[in-house]
Amino acid sequence: MKSLKINKINNNIVEERLDYLKLLSRQFPTISAASTEIINLQAILNLPKGTEHFISDIHGEYESFIHVLKNASGVIKLKIDDVFGSNLSEEGKKSLAILIYYPEEKINIVKKEGKNIKKWYEKALYQLIEMSRNASSKYTRSKVRKSLPKDFAYILEELLHEDENRLNKEEYYKQIIRTIIEIDRAREFIIALSNLIQRLVIDRLHIIGDIFDRGPGADIILDKLINYHNVDLQWGNHDILWMGAGSGSLSCIANVLRISLRYGNMDTLEDGYGINMLPLATFALEFYKDEKNKMFDPKDISNRNYSKNEVSLIRKMHKAITIIQFKLEGHIIKRRPEFGMNDRLLFDKIDLKKGTILLDNKIYELNDNYFPTIDPKDPYKLSPEEDKVIEKIRSSFLYSEKLRNHIRFFYSKGSLYLTCNSNLLFHGCIPMNSDGTFKKLFIDNKEYKGRALYDRLDRLSREAFFTKLDSDLKLYGADIIWYMWCGPHSPLFGKDKMATFERYFIDDKTTHKERKDPFFKFRDDEKICDQILKDFKLEPKNSHIFCGHIPVKVKDGESPIKSNGKLIVLDGGFSKAYQPQTGIAGYTLIFNSHGLQLVSHEPFESTQKAIEEEKDILSVKRVLEHSKKRIRIKNTDVGNELQKEIDDLKMLLYAFKKGLI
Repeated sequence: MKSLKINKINNNIVEERLDYLKLLSRQFPTISAASTEIINLQAILNLPKGTEHFISDIHGEYESFIHVLKNASGVIKLKIDDVFGSNLSEEGKKSLAILIYYPEEKINIVKKEGKNIKKWYEKALYQLIEMSRNASSKYTRSKVRKSLPKDFAYILEELLHEDENRLNKEEYYKQIIRTIIEIDRAREFIIALSNLIQRLVIDRLHIIGDIFDRGPGADIILDKLINYHNVDLQWGNHDILWMGAGSGSLSCIANVLRISLRYGNMDTLEDGYGINMLPLATFALEFYKDEKNKMFDPKDISNRNYSKNEVSLIRKMHKAITIIQFKLEGHIIKRRPEFGMNDRLLFDKIDLKKGTILLDNKIYELNDNYFPTIDPKDPYKLSPEEDKVIEKIRSSFLYSEKLRNHIRFFYSKGSLYLTCNSNLLFHGCIPMNSDGTFKKLFIDNKEYKGRALYDRLDRLSREAFFTKLDSDLKLYGADIIWYMWCGPHSPLFGKDKMATFERYFIDDKTTHKERKDPFFKFRDDEKICDQILKDFKLEPKNSHIFCGHIPVKVKDGESPIKSNGKLIVLDGGFSKAYQPQTGIAGYTLIFNSHGLQLVSHEPFESTQKAIEEEKDILSVKRVLEHSKKRIRIKNTDVGNELQKEIDDLKMLLYAFKKGLI
């Protein structure tokens, strides 16, 4: 948008907007006040853009995720190099880095080592002040001030913006440091400075889906994000499943329980959200007491000390909730024929006596014929005991205050997609036909595709949570959420079917195949990417698509960069379950004022080792795009908004000068 010149402002436009300008004059009541704000905003437009970090598919791996936040994907180590260069040894740089990441723990270690703590405090404070100055250099004083802890704001501001080399204030500056140490406040100041550095090096954080499932700490990650200074979420298929469960969807709840039991990961459910699993355990012990199918043993539990009895109980619970899940999903499929999922109605295709199933006109032998709660006459009907169990667990989900707070956070800070600074962010795919056109879905007897489909699904998912209990609108929204989890043309799932039943009960692996949406073939086609960007109102020439969902098999030579850099896949295996496929431990994409950088991470051992042995995550940076001219705030979405404010203020000045206000 071009800036308006006061002498070229159209008098008619000003008079049309006079009511709005009168309201604006309450905030800026004089020519001086309006002029000062214009000068301030115009200056801000020319500051370098803030640094954005993009991360996807965290899957509950809270330790490595929180460490990546603390070290800003390796950016803090680079800044230490920039600030201190050869004046600080490599050991000193490692030590300073860990201090910035974990200030409290590092101070405790130094005290235990019996070092001269006052000398150490003095050195640490000087180093942290230098780092804070560097991190804050591209922000206004006002923005930095808002980032400071209130208790120390005045002193920290003096330290950050004072040049200690100026003779007039050199002693003043040194005395502040000495006094902080003398009055025993050094620890608190060091923690405050470290947190300030962490905050300033990441201006905005984008999570491109799948915080939940696999790893043990999704709730810990969300506690961290809720208090994060600037974050947005694009919902992933695992997130939407938990959102459905938090909204009371029985089928989503059953899926959440099944996945948690499948991966032996009950921490998030029981410890994180206080979900009572006793009703399911009691039910499983009674009705699945003879369950011996090893397919229902928990996976990926090498680091968990489960006893044989615990594994046996999990197996029984896992089988019990799986059968309940298939029954509940059958109810939705029958209730919503427009979903086109009749091929997933499988219980009525089972011959319980022969132990076989008719699938795609072919008979397959089942590896398990133990179905004590299936009624052959009405296979999708819940038994009275199953109905009681799932309703009890549903109450546990609905009345978990922490879970509801986290789901509200997903809705308030999240969406199915986001356009930000000429970038399109979504988790899965844009559903497509085999010819590269957008797939049409019928929702409420109306066709939707591309962006319109995303917008409609986003709206319906909100109705599932915020509409009153037991209403038809809430039920439809909840069913749509379940469809987004596993439906054949869901933008979050991106496959023709979810072959859960086949993987559990049929050994023939040809039945396990799930065909990916054509999008995944076309995402390396620049013309298709341009078509997508245009549909989402972005200019293809200067825009990108960032997505996750399908792990990039780096170890097999696959690149996350598609369509000559137009589309970037960010699932690099944050989850330990996927690291054997990817060969790395996740990606971070960094978009700063110099351009785009892709950072790949090596596996993170533990927070304890990082602190005690000063072991950081080894990260490798790759420059994708380098801007010849530094990108300024005026080139961003925020800049566009500020320019609109400037233009409004110029019209206000015009109205003042013409005596209209």
